This record gives sequence, C-alpha cells and structure tokens, in this order.
Amino acid sequence: MGNICIKALVSGRVQGVFFRDSTRQLATRLGITGYAINLPDGRVEVLACGNENDLDKLIQWLEKGPEMAKVTDLKIEIITTQKPNGFRIGNF
Repeated sequence: MGNICIKALVSGRVQGVFFRDSTRQLATRLGITGYAINLPDGRVEVLACGNENDLDKLIQWLEKGPEMAKVTDLKIEIITTQKPNGFRIGNF
C-alpha cells in the first residue's frame, strides 16, 4: 500500500514530558513526515504521513508515549492532505 496520512489526538499527561520531540525522533527514524503540536486543551495533535507498516509502529508508540507520559486516550483518523516535508514540532 502507498503512503497514507493519519491525524492522532493524544490525551493525558502528554505536554511537558518530551512527547512531541520523542514523536518527531521516532517518526524521522521511520521515514514519516508530519508534525506534533501542543493544543490549548492539553492534548497533542500528530499528523503523520507514511506507509502503513511504519504508521502502525508510530500508533503503537503513541498509545504509551515517552517514559514520563501517561496516555489516557488516543483517537486516530485517516485523512486526505498534502504530504508535508519533514517532521516539525510546535504549539497550536
């Protein structure tokens, strides 16, 4: 299967625990492009574009996050968007 894009909304203790940068590091290793941003409501939004196998690995990681995170909810949707270059982090 070709490249697809997903949007993930991650809830829990996911801000201030290196969630975005850890997501960027894994995504870069997997060849995934997109972004991870902090939302004003305390969640992290992740846009990830890549092949299905690599996205599955990223989703499995998003379910737990880095060591200090505590993920309480993960919502995933497949979206249609232009594939971004690279992987960036930031705030909403």
